[in-house]
Amino acid sequence: MKPAPFRYEVPATLEVALELLAEHGEEAAVLAGGQSLVPLLNSRELRPGLVIDINRIRGLDSVEIGPDHARIGALARAGELERHRELADALPILREALGYVAVPQVRARTTIGGSVAHADPAAELPAVIAALDGEIELASKEGGRTLHWREFFRAPHAPDRRPDELIVAVRLARRLGLGFAFTEVGRRRSAPALVGACTGLARNDGAVETARITVAAMRSGPLRLEVAERALLGRAPDEEALAALGRQVVAELAPHADGLDAAAYRTGVAATLVCRDVRALWEEAGRAG
Repeated sequence: MKPAPFRYEVPATLEVALELLAEHGEEAAVLAGGQSLVPLLNSRELRPGLVIDINRIRGLDSVEIGPDHARIGALARAGELERHRELADALPILREALGYVAVPQVRARTTIGGSVAHADPAAELPAVIAALDGEIELASKEGGRTLHWREFFRAPHAPDRRPDELIVAVRLARRLGLGFAFTEVGRRRSAPALVGACTGLARNDGAVETARITVAAMRSGPLRLEVAERALLGRAPDEEALAALGRQVVAELAPHADGLDAAAYRTGVAATLVCRDVRALWEEAGRAG
């Protein structure tokens, strides 16, 4: 199919884009990389009266690395971020996770802002944002606001973004003192994930000091498994601890599994990924220490 007719605007400045969003609201759709939007247009699941192409707005693709946070502009492409050396040094987990996004040709067009705006539960980036205490910056004609990831990812494909707002950047915390790993399982490498896990761990005096466990591809979107995180603290992740961790991961995920695949399979795979990554991160931290 082809899209239903729509008006097409290519603003050269952020101010003009925000004016258009303020005027047209729910009738407008924003085009960045187009990896999510174009299929929705072609299938006519989405029929906007106006498409606003923001690709000519300067500065929305910037990457700023500060002492405590990295700020990534909404138009930054996944492929470019994979090759960004300073960002790889500051947040290696981001490059690791982006390597799972589709194929290189798709990553060359996919934007960070578009991925966040789509809020796909199976997407890699929201899981990383959750693990890194991420924030999403939004702008409108009336001003800007910054939302914590828990506020923003309120429901699958329905983030907390008003019709007159544009995502302008994502902020990710640095220097959390944790080592991170990202792994996922899909029907093939370029297919949407069946399960993904972003796991972080800090080791101190023979015990886990801090842990982060975030799972992607469950029905409700990125999930922080805080009970499982607390279960790891103050002990070494030996076989007994890892077995208990796996059971806790399954217990926390079970209410969020959907009917696309057997819930027991998906939660079991998630538990396996998390336990493997915890063991690997523990050993890596021991070698570094």
